[in-house]
Amino acid sequence: MIRYFTEDTTFSLKGKRLINKWLREVAAGRGYELGELNYIFCSDAYLLAINRQFLGHDYETDIITFDNSEDYLLETGRRGVSADIYISIDTVRLNGKAYGEGFERELHRVIVHGLLHLIGYDDTTVWKQQRMRAAENRALVLLDTMRKGE
Repeated sequence: MIRYFTEDTTFSLKGKRLINKWLREVAAGRGYELGELNYIFCSDAYLLAINRQFLGHDYETDIITFDNSEDYLLETGRRGVSADIYISIDTVRLNGKAYGEGFERELHRVIVHGLLHLIGYDDTTVWKQQRMRAAENRALVLLDTMRKGE
């Protein structure tokens, strides 16, 4: 089940049904099935407080993912994925402008970025960052294809 929440922002995600289907397909493509996935959209200040409290980091970020997955296989034979994923709408908006992507495209990139972390991608080295970016780009192409098919 994918759920969406807000904290300290008035943001409302558009196209939830399509995004849910998209995220399920991205996970399934890597042999995963979504369990309870909670996206919490929030302000920079809210995410900074979480970053300080839980990770000991004193800087703003666009996303923090708390993996709640258990190491188990579901009846389908796929691994289950569950998490709380916090996304700063403020930072996504700024990054969308800075990278020339626009807000919606950058938001979708960050949404799938959190899921990719849960299904085995990492971005701790330059090579891993490139691999992550390539996976994000493939996922965004999939989303575009799914939109056209609606």
